[in-house]
Amino acid sequence: MTEDQLKKCRNIIHSHAAAAAAGNAVPVPGLGFATDMVTMSSMAMSLCGVFGGSITQEAAKAMAIASMKNSMLQQPVKTVAKELSKFVPGLGLLVAPGLSVVMLEAAGWILARELEARTTGKAD
Repeated sequence: MTEDQLKKCRNIIHSHAAAAAAGNAVPVPGLGFATDMVTMSSMAMSLCGVFGGSITQEAAKAMAIASMKNSMLQQPVKTVAKELSKFVPGLGLLVAPGLSVVMLEAAGWILARELEARTTGKAD
């Protein structure tokens, strides 16, 4: 990954993680997952553009689901804690957005490396 691509990926991933955190601040269990999926789909489309490719919204959704699944399997306790924290008044407003950022950042970098490998034919 070039320095320019790295910088673009960092900006895309950080801004999408912040957007997901805002959506996860709403204390409704399950809404955070929907917010994360929409954010990941948008992130996939943006990241693909960094590497000179383009994908459909359906392909972006599929990649988002795969990346989130991979991230959730690596961090199951965080996934459960994020949703359960919303049942405790006040706690969900603090815990869920923070955990969402961590999970989206991890999934975003997984996705960026995968997209780089697919579009350039090489991996880090």
